[in-house]
Amino acid sequence: MSTHRKRTKRPRPFVFAGAVFQGSAGRTAATAATLALAGAATAAATGPAQAAEPRRTPAQVTSEVDGLYRQAEAATQKYNGTKAEADRTRSSLHSLQDEAARTQDRLNTARDALGSVVSAQYRSGGLDPAMQAALSSDPDTYLESASVAERATSRNAQNVQRVRAELTQLGRLHAQADGRLSTLAAQQKELAARKAEINDKLTTARSLLDRLNAAERARYETASATGSATAARRPPGTPTPSALSAAAPGHTVAASAASASASAAPRAASAPAGRAAAAVAFAYRALGKPYVWGATGPNSFDCSGLTQAAWKAAGVSLPRTTYTQINAGKRVTRSQLAPGDLVFFYSGVSHVGLYIGDGKMIHAPHPGAPVRVAPIGEMPFAGATRPA
Repeated sequence: MSTHRKRTKRPRPFVFAGAVFQGSAGRTAATAATLALAGAATAAATGPAQAAEPRRTPAQVTSEVDGLYRQAEAATQKYNGTKAEADRTRSSLHSLQDEAARTQDRLNTARDALGSVVSAQYRSGGLDPAMQAALSSDPDTYLESASVAERATSRNAQNVQRVRAELTQLGRLHAQADGRLSTLAAQQKELAARKAEINDKLTTARSLLDRLNAAERARYETASATGSATAARRPPGTPTPSALSAAAPGHTVAASAASASASAAPRAASAPAGRAAAAVAFAYRALGKPYVWGATGPNSFDCSGLTQAAWKAAGVSLPRTTYTQINAGKRVTRSQLAPGDLVFFYSGVSHVGLYIGDGKMIHAPHPGAPVRVAPIGEMPFAGATRPA
């Protein structure tokens, strides 16, 4: 009797990614390979997107913020220039509209006069002079009337000419006004774009500053409020303007900056007599007032708004922007600087201050930094001019 032995089933091999795996060890290896590949795919899909942005150092943050403020100030000067042009266009448009209204009044008067003559001719029947002579019972009276009629005809011709001239003038004025309106619309569109650019820079700067911790933010605010050189000289443990503000109600960072700047700076008496002295005195009175882009005083300023207002107080009219103010007056070298001169900075001439002597100026730095005294060497010098 033959013995039947049970046939043993051999495990089927696993095939994965082109490789053959045998037995339980093969199963384990295949599973491990599957998990490895899945993990690699997940990392490849999500790794770059989820990679944490490297944290900037406080120095990097403040450097980037300062750069954004400079860019915002350059955009502010372009905004100021466009606004000045828009103001001139608007004034010109108003003048044209006033002149057009006066021309329309003259045209109406000329038309009324012409209409009166035409009505009189219609009532008289407009008879031919020869026929009127034939029908007249008194030749002398006719001749006198004919002379009057001739003069009236001459006046009538003048009235027609006046009407034509006023119509031509009115058409010209309307065409010019339409052109001014188109220009003004384009300028207003550019103003909106500049404003959006400035606000975007400032928003980004504020977002960066929010990354600093309280101590880092306080140090930056101190440097902004009083100047980098002053902050660098501050002894450890000396209260910052922010701390003083919190400790004493009503005592602001701006007031602290004004007090510190005024005590450290030479007095306006060092300025020469006359209009330059008046401009410097105005700048001293503005110490501590906030920087607001586009502002020309009296409660806030941007850099060119401050210098314009200072010299306006001295009886001298300056243009609105840094890049036009540098051409107002006589150019002077750095070694020739005298109190009252305008000093300009950066290659794009995007910042200006009022020189007060001893290598210092009064200027409106940037948002968050009030009008203050600062050394002219803290920024790249671009030139200087003497308005008067």
